[in-house]
Amino acid sequence: MQTDTGTRRDDDAYDAAQKRAEELQGYYIHLLVYAVVNLGLFLINLLTKGDGGSWWFYWPLAGWGIGLGVHTLTVFVGVFGEGWKQRKADDLYQRARRNERG
Repeated sequence: MQTDTGTRRDDDAYDAAQKRAEELQGYYIHLLVYAVVNLGLFLINLLTKGDGGSWWFYWPLAGWGIGLGVHTLTVFVGVFGEGWKQRKADDLYQRARRNERG
């Protein structure tokens, strides 16, 4: 089936591009929610801290930031990217076979 741009919808390259776009969309949504929620937490902390109160907003900022960092690695660096699962399964299979032989 042809689209307006002349590419085939069932083309592997199109499917890969679609999957990549979904990964990027998920990452950017995660980043936006992280920024908005942590800005809100900062404002709540600022408004309720009073004189001599303590700052606590950085704890969720740091904790969630670790998760966002891992998400960044998976999307942009390729940690656990395409083919990782298959390579890992092959590696585990080969180890099991060596152990069977003894």
